[in-house]
Amino acid sequence: MEAMARRCELTGTGPMSGNNVSHANNKTRRRFLPNLIDVTLASEALGRAFKFRIAAKALRSVDHVGGLDPFLLKARDENLSAGALKVKRELKKAQGEAAA
Repeated sequence: MEAMARRCELTGTGPMSGNNVSHANNKTRRRFLPNLIDVTLASEALGRAFKFRIAAKALRSVDHVGGLDPFLLKARDENLSAGALKVKRELKKAQGEAAA
């Protein structure tokens, strides 16, 4: 298992940088961390659930698209973590077998 990076497994969202700005308009550098949550998402095609550490915004995106399966099939591979890519490959394989 890899180290717990502050990165969303589905969208690739990571820390951003910016400034703290005081009342006197002094600026110091700071980091904006993504709002990561541990969730279990169910795959209808595979008939089982998968655990991911994703941003709260990504969870809304998954719901908007219609679930984990359509989200993964539409997502770019470079944004997905190794675990999410593995699930995406399983989904494509299951789709191919269902079509055949």
